Amino acid sequence: MKKALLILSFLFLFCGCRTCPPGYAQEAAAMKKKIVMVIAEDQFRDEELLQPKEMFVKSGLYVSIASTTTGKVKGMLGAQVVPDMLLRDISAVDFDVILFVGGMGASQYWNDPAAHQLIVEANNSNRIVAAICIAPVVLARSGILKGKRATVYPAQSGELTAAGADYTGRSVEVDGNIITASGPEAAGEFAQAILDALNI
Repeated sequence: MKKALLILSFLFLFCGCRTCPPGYAQEAAAMKKKIVMVIAEDQFRDEELLQPKEMFVKSGLYVSIASTTTGKVKGMLGAQVVPDMLLRDISAVDFDVILFVGGMGASQYWNDPAAHQLIVEANNSNRIVAAICIAPVVLARSGILKGKRATVYPAQSGELTAAGADYTGRSVEVDGNIITASGPEAAGEFAQAILDALNI
């Protein structure tokens, strides 16, 4: 199926084939895109994982869930998830998007050297680096938000300004390859901003 989509997309884009249904090129492009969503070992924010994940999957992206455990983890509202991989095993160049999910537990990554290294490597490789709720603090403490427009859960706005970011207070903020959002109510808009950045 994937091979067929790629062939049809090639014909549609490069051969001027008018018989190829609209959307095939978009679907083929989406199938190449990979996102890893990093969640806390405990107390991640359910909507910030599940709503974007649903949107990504429906758009044809490949989604992996990572944490510091591959055992069952629980969200603040009761969702239970088994991560696919460990944070330490993520290679930034293997993914188009590195996304940190928020929730109370996300503070475990604020001072995590492995998380900071992953974020810096992803940013240096021009991957999309995204975070929502209190998770943008991880980006701030990694150093990549200096001079960048960004947003975060309002209670943590001081973390961004202290790191040299331009805190905008918007629900979703995009500055180049960095996408941040303020909380669960912005989960859908956040996911759409990532899809737009991927041209999907």
